[in-house]
Amino acid sequence: MLASGRGAHPQLRRDDLTTGAVLDQIPVNLLAKMLSRLARSVQYLQAAPAGQRTQSEFYIHSVIFPINEFLSTAEALEGRAIMRQIREISRERIAATDAEIRRYVRWTPLLKADLADFWLPSAPVIFKLEMLQHSGSFKARGAFANLLLRKPPAAGVVAASGGNHGAAVAYAAQRLGVPATIFVPDITSPAKAERIRNYGARLVIAGSRYADALAASESHAEQTGAMPVHAYDQAETLLGQGTVGLELEHDAPDIDTLLVAVGGGGLIGGIAAWYSGLVRIVAVEPEQSPTLHAALAAGKPVDAPAGGLAADSLAPRRVGELMFPIAQAHVERSVLVSDDAIRQAQIALWSTLRVVAEPGGAAAFAALLSGGYRPAPRERVAVLLCGANTTAVNFEGQT
Repeated sequence: MLASGRGAHPQLRRDDLTTGAVLDQIPVNLLAKMLSRLARSVQYLQAAPAGQRTQSEFYIHSVIFPINEFLSTAEALEGRAIMRQIREISRERIAATDAEIRRYVRWTPLLKADLADFWLPSAPVIFKLEMLQHSGSFKARGAFANLLLRKPPAAGVVAASGGNHGAAVAYAAQRLGVPATIFVPDITSPAKAERIRNYGARLVIAGSRYADALAASESHAEQTGAMPVHAYDQAETLLGQGTVGLELEHDAPDIDTLLVAVGGGGLIGGIAAWYSGLVRIVAVEPEQSPTLHAALAAGKPVDAPAGGLAADSLAPRRVGELMFPIAQAHVERSVLVSDDAIRQAQIALWSTLRVVAEPGGAAAFAALLSGGYRPAPRERVAVLLCGANTTAVNFEGQT
């Protein structure tokens, strides 16, 4: 019982509320922050000699509640809250989300080709051209899902991004008349930074990696009350990205395998939740940013290197807590590709199909082109081209 153990202060007794009942109502992201701060306080109190503790610290330590038991219960409930959100990322919820965001997002087309066009053994291949989505990537889906399914406050929204998510949130905020502040690291490409500014958002450069921008955005949210829109570890984000799977299943119901690039995992998590084992889902990651690969090997999200050619879109520190159980259940494996393979995929898409893709957007195709993924005979493969915010093709000065 919360504050109801032996010696609990009478004013803090609650006959009908348990610790679990109280904590189970706290949002999972807020609960995680509470746990971190409380744990630091506990470490300080336990380390300090009793004579040096203030009266209030001693009161907290000895009277209000048995702290270790509280922490144990809270950590268990944090896990329960995460699992509750994961269960809500379902085909039914994705379909309902699609109905909410449909007027604001494009139903992106397919391009059917033959691998022989790329000097590979002949086999059909389908490209889902998600780089034709508003703001230049699939991220617009999750951005609109957040802004429409949640209620942004007067302070607006805040997001951290390598670039694409920030552009998507800025675009959605502009369409819906919501103020937006976007934090990006200094590795963000000029094309993506320009998009964010052009959509009317306030752009802030913070640090050299996505994790730095995320920390700065969280501080901004605490100070201003702005609603944070996470790039991949938010249920609404995964629900929005899952609508890519809804479209693909409608337009190409007979595919056997889908190759999807992975950074934080919001895209592949949403798509895998939609298909739920109906097709083979293969993750593709840069060798220098193997976030899902490392998590699958460890059995949980863990920190991984964050570098390489696609670092501004596929290099968070780790995959999301929400997507990981979905990936464990429905992603067959992770294929790693080199920066050179990604660059060659970009060149091949442009020279053969006249399709422009940024490094992260071309990564999934790099697995096919480099031989990292080899289709079986008669296997029907689809590749998701997920972004095109790049200055690789420049028409200035040309006629």
